[in-house]
Amino acid sequence: NKNSCVEAGIRGICVGRCKSKEAEIKRINKELANIRSKFKGDKALDGYSKKKYVCKLLFIFLLGHDIDFGHMEAVNLLSSNRYTEKQIGYLFISVLVNSNSELIRLINNAIKNDLASRNPTFMGLALHCIANVGSREMAEAFAGEVPKILVAGDTMDSVKQSAALCLLRLYRTSPDLVPMGDWTSRVVHLLNDQHLGVVTAATSLITTLAQKNPEEFKTSVSLAVSRLSRIVTSASTDLQDYTYYFVPAPWLSVKLLRLLQCYPPPEDPAVRGRLTECLETILNKAQEPPKSKKVQHSNAKNAVLFEAISLIIHHDSEPNLLVRACNQLGQFLQHRETNLRYLALESMCTLASSEFSHEAVKTHIDTVINALKTERDVSVRQRAVDLLYAMCDRSNAQQIVAEMLSYLETADYSIREEIVLKVAILAEKYAVDYAWYVDTILNLIRIAGDYVSEEVWYRVIQIVINRDDVQGYAAKTVFEALQAPACHENLVKVGGYILGEFGNLIAGDPRSSPLVQFNLLHSKFHLCSVPTRALLLSTYIKFVNLFPEVKPTIQDVLRGDSQLRNADVELQQRAVEYLRLSTVASTDILATVLEEMPPFPERESSILAKLKKKKGPSTVTDLEDTKRERSVDVNGGPEPAPASASSTPSPSADLLGLGAAPAAPTGPPPSSGGGLLVDVFSDSASAAAPLAPGSEDNFRAFPKHPRISAGGSEFVCKNNGVLFENQLLQIGLKSEFRQNLGRMFIFYGNKTSTQFLNFTPTPVPRCGLDSLTRTHLNLQTKPVDPTVDGGAQVQQVVNIECVSDFTEAPVLNIQFRYGGTFQNVSVQLPITLNKFFQPTEMSSQDFFQRWKQLSNPQQEVQNIFKAKHPMDTEITKAKIIGFGSALLEEVDPNPANFVGAGIIHTKTSQTGCLLRLEPNLQAQMYRLTLRTSKETVSQRLCELLSQQF
Repeated sequence: NKNSCVEAGIRGICVGRCKSKEAEIKRINKELANIRSKFKGDKALDGYSKKKYVCKLLFIFLLGHDIDFGHMEAVNLLSSNRYTEKQIGYLFISVLVNSNSELIRLINNAIKNDLASRNPTFMGLALHCIANVGSREMAEAFAGEVPKILVAGDTMDSVKQSAALCLLRLYRTSPDLVPMGDWTSRVVHLLNDQHLGVVTAATSLITTLAQKNPEEFKTSVSLAVSRLSRIVTSASTDLQDYTYYFVPAPWLSVKLLRLLQCYPPPEDPAVRGRLTECLETILNKAQEPPKSKKVQHSNAKNAVLFEAISLIIHHDSEPNLLVRACNQLGQFLQHRETNLRYLALESMCTLASSEFSHEAVKTHIDTVINALKTERDVSVRQRAVDLLYAMCDRSNAQQIVAEMLSYLETADYSIREEIVLKVAILAEKYAVDYAWYVDTILNLIRIAGDYVSEEVWYRVIQIVINRDDVQGYAAKTVFEALQAPACHENLVKVGGYILGEFGNLIAGDPRSSPLVQFNLLHSKFHLCSVPTRALLLSTYIKFVNLFPEVKPTIQDVLRGDSQLRNADVELQQRAVEYLRLSTVASTDILATVLEEMPPFPERESSILAKLKKKKGPSTVTDLEDTKRERSVDVNGGPEPAPASASSTPSPSADLLGLGAAPAAPTGPPPSSGGGLLVDVFSDSASAAAPLAPGSEDNFRAFPKHPRISAGGSEFVCKNNGVLFENQLLQIGLKSEFRQNLGRMFIFYGNKTSTQFLNFTPTPVPRCGLDSLTRTHLNLQTKPVDPTVDGGAQVQQVVNIECVSDFTEAPVLNIQFRYGGTFQNVSVQLPITLNKFFQPTEMSSQDFFQRWKQLSNPQQEVQNIFKAKHPMDTEITKAKIIGFGSALLEEVDPNPANFVGAGIIHTKTSQTGCLLRLEPNLQAQMYRLTLRTSKETVSQRLCELLSQQF
C-alpha cells in the first residue's frame, strides 16, 4: 500500500549505511536537491508524491538537518480529503512551522475548515495541531472556537477528548486569551459523561481552571465525588476498557482526587459523607491482598492510595481518616520498594503537622530512626531527617536531637548543613534547660564545625547573653571545650565571645584563672582567620577590664610587631586602638566602654530564617502553627520569639559596641502586620530575613485588580518604611540617594503559608504630558526569584538615575499567583524630586544675596496653608532636613522662621534651591516660599514640602 511505499522511500535515504558524518551530509544534500527539483518542476505533483516528499523532509529534519523549503507543500496537504495526506501535513506543521511564519494565516484557515467540517477524524487532526503548536497566535484564533466544540451536543466523544486537552494547552500558554463564559458551567457536567475518556480529559481541564477560578467551578465537587464513588465501589470487571491490572480507572481516580484538593471539605453533609466513604474504601482496599504480583498492579493501586492520603491531609478535618492514613503510611516505612518508603516519609512529614495525627506519627519514631541509620538511598535518609524534625516536641526532643547528632558524624555532605540547622532549632525550641542547649550546640560544632553557619553560633551567643542562669555554665563549658588539642574555628569564636563577656564567672577557680583563660585563647590565635583574630583582640581588651592583673601581658601582645604592623588593616587598627585605650583610659572609663553586652531584642530566630530560606517554609511554618500551644517555656509561660539576624554580631563583631547603634529595647512581639519585615532596617540592606506567616483567612476579599496605591507622603522626608500591606503581601523599602543617582531595596514579604508563583515585580516610570519623547527617570532592576515561599521574603534592587526634573512618581506593578488565583498589585514608588536634593551650607549674607537674585516671578512659588499637625519646632527642623536641604541656623532675622538651601541634581542640570518656612502659631498657619532658577522645580518642591506640615 501507499504507506509502505512512503516507508520504503524514507529507507531509501540510506543514512544508516553512511560510514561518516560527511558521507551522511552528502547523501542528505543529494536527497534535498532531488526533492527541491520535484517541488519546482513543471509537472504538478499528485497528493501522494507531495506527501512522500514532505514526509522525507520531516524525517531529515528529525535527523538534525535544517529544512528551509517545503512548507507551502505541507500547507497544501491540509486541503486534501485523504486522511494520510492531511495527517502528514499537520505533522510537518506541528514540528517545523513557528508562530511567526507568514503561512500562519493559511494554516489557520485550513484548521478552521477542518473544525467546521464535522468530520471527527479531520477535527481531531486540527485540534491536535492547535495543541501541539500552542502559540499565542493559535490561542487568539481558536480560544473562542474550541470551547464551543467541547460542549456541543453533537460532538463525538473522541473529539470532545481532543477539544478538552487542546483547550487545556491553550489555557496553560495564554490564560488571558481563553474567555470564561456559559461554556464553563456546561464543561463541569462532562464529569457525568458516560465515556470515561471524556471524563478524564475534562477533569484535567477543570482542575487547572478551578485553581484560578474556584468559585466558577465549585459545582464540580459534588460531581467529582459522585464519579469517584462509582469508580471506587465498582468491580474491576465493571470498567473493563479502563481497568489497569485489576485497578479500575486509576488515572481518572487520581485526577478526581487532585481536583477535590482545590477545595475545602464539602459543606453538604451528604456529599461529605459520600467522600468519606470513598476515602475509607480506598484505605480498606490497600489492606486487601494484591490481585496480581506484577509491579504495574501495585503502582496503580498505590498511586490512588497516596493521592487519597494527600486529600485527607489537605482537608485535615477527619481525625479517624488521618490516623488511618498515618498507620497505612507506617506500613510502607519498611517496604522493600524504595520509592514507597520515600513517599511514606514525605507524606508523614505533612501528617506530623496536624493536631489530629501528630501523636500517631510519633509512634513510628523507632522505625524512622532505624531508617536514618540503615537506609542506603540518601534522598530517603533526608526525608527521615525531615520527619524526625516534624514529629519532634518537648516529650521526645532529647532523643531526636541525640539521634540526629549521632547520625551527623556519618551523614552525607550534601545534607549536613540542613541537619545542623535543624538540630540547632530543636535544641533551642525544646530545651528542658539551657545547659543542655549549650552542650548540644558545642557538640554540633565539634562534630560538624565546617557546616555550622554563622547564624548558629550567633544564636547561641544571643541566648547566653539574654539568660543569666546559663552564663556561668556556658563559660565553664566552652573553657573546657577549648582545651582540646584541635578545636574548630567556630568553637574559638564562641569561646572568645563568651569568655570575654563572662570569663569572670569562672575566674575564681585556679584551673581557669584569668591568665589561664588568656593563654588558652591566645594559643589558638595564630591558627585562626582574620575575622576570628579580630574577635579575639576584642576579647583581650575585655580581659583588661575584667582582670587588671593580666593587663601587662595583654599589652605586650598588642605591642608586638605581628599586631601593630599587621598586613591586615582591621587587625592593625584594633591593636593600635585597644593598646592606646588600655594605656590612657582610667578604670572607670574602661568599665564604661567595655561594659557587658546588653540583651539582644527578642525576634524571629535567624537559624529558623536560614532553614526556611534553604528548605522552604512548609516544613517549618505549618509545624509552628499547629504546635504553638505545645511550645512552652521552661518556666511554663509561652516561649518568646527568638532574636533575629539583625541583632547578631558580625564575624568580626565589635564587642565594645563602639560606633554601633544602640540595641532596640525589648518589647512585645510585633503584630503580624507591622513586624513582618524583620531586617529591612538593619545595617545590611541585603539581608533577607524570612517572615512569620500572617493571617490569610480573608484573602478572598483582596481585589484582583486594585487601583494604584499611592506611595504616601510620609516617604517624602524619609527613605525607609513599609510601603504597602494587605492580607497576602507586605512591601518594605530601604533607599539611599546621592546627587542624581539612587538605589532602592524593595522587600517583598509573603504573609501567608502558601507559595507565590510567577512572582513578577516591575517598576515602570510614568511620563507626564511634557515628556512624550524622553524619560525623566532611568530605572534598572535586577530579577527576583519567581517563587516566594510562604512566610519568606525576597529582595529586589532598583538603581535610579534622575535625567531631568519630574512630577510623576514611578509605579511598581506586581503580578503573581496565589492558590491558583492571579493577583495584581500596583503601588506608587516614593521616588520624588526632593530625593535628589543635596544640602548646601550658606552664610546669612550669601543666602539673602542669592534670594534677591531669584526675584523673577517665575522663579518663586509661595503657598499659605493651615497646619495639619502640631507645630513643634524640633519636628519641623527634622522634616526640613529629611526633605534634603540644609537647615541654616541664625540666618533669618526672625528666629521663629526656618530657612534651607540645597541643589537639585539631575543628569542634565543642577538647580539651586532656597526655601523659607514662616510659622504663625496663633493662626496655626504656615507660609512656605521656594525660589529656584526653574519654575517647574519650585512648584514641585513646594507641593511636596507643603504636605508635610
